[in-house]
Amino acid sequence: MLTKLLKHEFRATARIMGPLYLVLLAVALGFNFSARLMDSGNFVLNMLAALVVMAYVVAITAVFIVAFILMLQRFYKNLLGDEGYIMFTLPASVHQHVWSKLIVSAVWFIATGVVVFLSVFVAAFNVSFLTDLASIFPKLFQQMTAYYAVNGTVFALELLALMLAACMSFSLQFYAALAAGHSFANHKMALSVAFFFAFQFVVQMAGAIVLVLLDEGPLHQFLLTLDFQLTGVAAVHFTMVALLLLTVLYGAIFYIVTTITLKKRLNLE
Repeated sequence: MLTKLLKHEFRATARIMGPLYLVLLAVALGFNFSARLMDSGNFVLNMLAALVVMAYVVAITAVFIVAFILMLQRFYKNLLGDEGYIMFTLPASVHQHVWSKLIVSAVWFIATGVVVFLSVFVAAFNVSFLTDLASIFPKLFQQMTAYYAVNGTVFALELLALMLAACMSFSLQFYAALAAGHSFANHKMALSVAFFFAFQFVVQMAGAIVLVLLDEGPLHQFLLTLDFQLTGVAAVHFTMVALLLLTVLYGAIFYIVTTITLKKRLNLE
């Protein structure tokens, strides 16, 4: 059932994100041409070029905003709104519903970052730029495969895992606030906002306490007793894994809040 939910989600969201990506890339191409017109000395051409540059900045901002709003809208509309009566009658568990939203949202967040990076490449593209890349990448690849072959692959996998975990955790903190707010009969959206800021306050307080313990508490003394030293590469791996574990823990807390609230306290009336 999760596969069917994912197909439905991707179809519904691709109708919005797909055309938006194409518009961004088209504006980036226009930016590329307009950047060359700025040195023409013609006032009209310079104005048009400036407008295209502004449109490109707006397009990048719009892509990120739409991806964020779509993440909220799909969760709210499908599970907390009128469609919730239908969605929860399907032969799918609460976990499957939440995971379908999480996976699709994470994919679109990462895809948005990739498309924005690609648009920057299109906007900055010229023959000399391509020539420089053609000369740099073979040398870079040779160095990576000669010394960092295994580490480079592990770094890429760690970064991808961290990005996925961060995107899902980012979504879950909003899902948890929406679910908690909609467990009440009245003022649901206002309470959702209040829960979001309450969650943020608790997380920040917990982070501050952990930092204090790492600096001068018992945890700091325990780390000193370990007395281990890491090389530069090993330190990077350790940091990436530590960040990944913290991100997973952060997301797991909000995941538990979201699923328990949807199971036990959801109020669709």
